[in-house]
Amino acid sequence: MKVLIIEDEKPAARQLLSVLNEIGNFDVIEILESIKATVYWLENNPQPELIFMDIHIADGSAFQIFKHVNISCPIIFTTAYDDYAIAAFKVNSIDYLLKPISKEAVEKAMLKLKNLAGTANADSDLQQLLLSLTEKKAYKTHFLIPIKGNKMVPLLVTDIAYFYIDSGNVFAWTFENQTYTLESTLDELMNKLNPSDFYRANRQFIISKKAVKDVDFWFNNRLSVNLKVPVSERILISRTRVSEFKEWFD
Repeated sequence: MKVLIIEDEKPAARQLLSVLNEIGNFDVIEILESIKATVYWLENNPQPELIFMDIHIADGSAFQIFKHVNISCPIIFTTAYDDYAIAAFKVNSIDYLLKPISKEAVEKAMLKLKNLAGTANADSDLQQLLLSLTEKKAYKTHFLIPIKGNKMVPLLVTDIAYFYIDSGNVFAWTFENQTYTLESTLDELMNKLNPSDFYRANRQFIISKKAVKDVDFWFNNRLSVNLKVPVSERILISRTRVSEFKEWFD
């Protein structure tokens, strides 16, 4: 079976590749790390027989891929988070694997896909899932933030300049230079925020388009993004994502 892997974390990709080699009967034809690379590959190659797709990859949510190309082959999603999005996959009879991925989990997923392929509604189930992923999404407009005492205060998303992670905790920094602690991970936030307004600059920062002051060219063909508010460290865009960042901003 010809397989395409979409995974930006090299250790996770190696682990999945090792599991597939152990099971056998899999021919991994490519491992892709970004939305841009995946779209280009799918536009210029025949569709594989199966795709293992990480939900959160280097340049955003993998669901954006479906906006650019039509995928007709089966997909097994992979993720480190057993969150709210998983329910949609169950309803549409498409499997998912939680990292770290085991041999038993892959074998179980393959059995489920084999059973699905034997039903009359297999194609329609897959198409319904793909349709649901490309439908317009309602994005988060505010957060309720717990404060001292027995109160919570509303925080509008439009008031947030950037989100960042520090010592394992996630914070929101506002245009008024106030910080708030959030319970979500940065990956979870990117699924809730409008990607037209917010960009995952790297593993530490999600930035608001409104907060960008200017951009400097940096070493090794990277970009350094300067914001209108204070930032504890330089926000760098990797060389491989410069074009994507420019496209997002424009």
